[in-house]
Amino acid sequence: MIIVLKPNMNEKDLAPIYNLAKSRGLITQDIIGESTRMIGLAGDTASLSPDDLMLFPCVDRIIKVQEPYKLAGRKFHPEDSVFDISGRKIGDGSFTVMAGPCSVESEEQILNIAADVKASGADFLRGGAFKPRSSPYSFMGLGLEGLELLKIARSKTGLPIVSEIMSIEYLDVFARDVDIIQIGTRNMQNFTLLQEIGKLKKPVLLKRGFAATIDEWLMSAEYIMAGGNDQVILCERGIRTFETATRNTLDLSAVPVLKQKSHLPVIVDPSHATGFWNLVAPMSLAAAACGADGLIIEVHNDPAHALCDGAQSLTPEAFDELAQTVRAVLPYAARGE
Repeated sequence: MIIVLKPNMNEKDLAPIYNLAKSRGLITQDIIGESTRMIGLAGDTASLSPDDLMLFPCVDRIIKVQEPYKLAGRKFHPEDSVFDISGRKIGDGSFTVMAGPCSVESEEQILNIAADVKASGADFLRGGAFKPRSSPYSFMGLGLEGLELLKIARSKTGLPIVSEIMSIEYLDVFARDVDIIQIGTRNMQNFTLLQEIGKLKKPVLLKRGFAATIDEWLMSAEYIMAGGNDQVILCERGIRTFETATRNTLDLSAVPVLKQKSHLPVIVDPSHATGFWNLVAPMSLAAAACGADGLIIEVHNDPAHALCDGAQSLTPEAFDELAQTVRAVLPYAARGE
């Protein structure tokens, strides 16, 4: 529900509206345009009658929002969200690149890769400390030791780190040590975890579930934002379809759809989407062309012997070539050419 205020309304007349919303357990969102001011109400608004709200002298009209996601939707937040993370902006028209190995394997490995991707222009270092795997016999990461190695790499290179959380057990550690907390595809609808992440004032990279619709994905973002954390970055990483030629099917149409529906930044993961290193570059360029705010790419200095997802990892040399190509085409993509 959106309350449109009268142009000549008195500021003191707003207090009763905020008090009423608070008493009903609703979240309020100020929406200030060039000539219009509105108040968005998120939550269970069924107990609020539009006719009763119209009795307030400052109210011009009431707009009912049909979409179940309110805080993540563009109607409540018409302007694109921009997040400043360690001096690096995401969502301001710049193109953000996150790069690094699927899994942290050793100090030498992560330090070498971090130095290489930084030299190629990466803005963030991604690396898995805890790895969700389909098989219980697969390498599941170094855990807290892996986080410590990521912190060493950050201190050596200055690159902020992105890493995936698996359980609320390590919530305090991630809140303290990680610059962007990643919610992986398998946890996109782990609502208990999303609610706890919502209590943090920490940027979140929310990956799309491999069988989730766009609206379900946005509702997961809503869970986080309803808790008070509005720093959500959406990540398209491919969905499961009948196609077997690639690991997943990269749904690049989701990018412009999300840009219409939501104000949140959108990052694309061509590595997990395709599953093959030689498909990463063309899909990265396609992501840039369709309006994505950035990429998250897996890079490994020895993909043939990687403990996780070596087949989809670029070598540092291949990543450097891709980074240069993306930078060259971005001006054309921005102009829609």
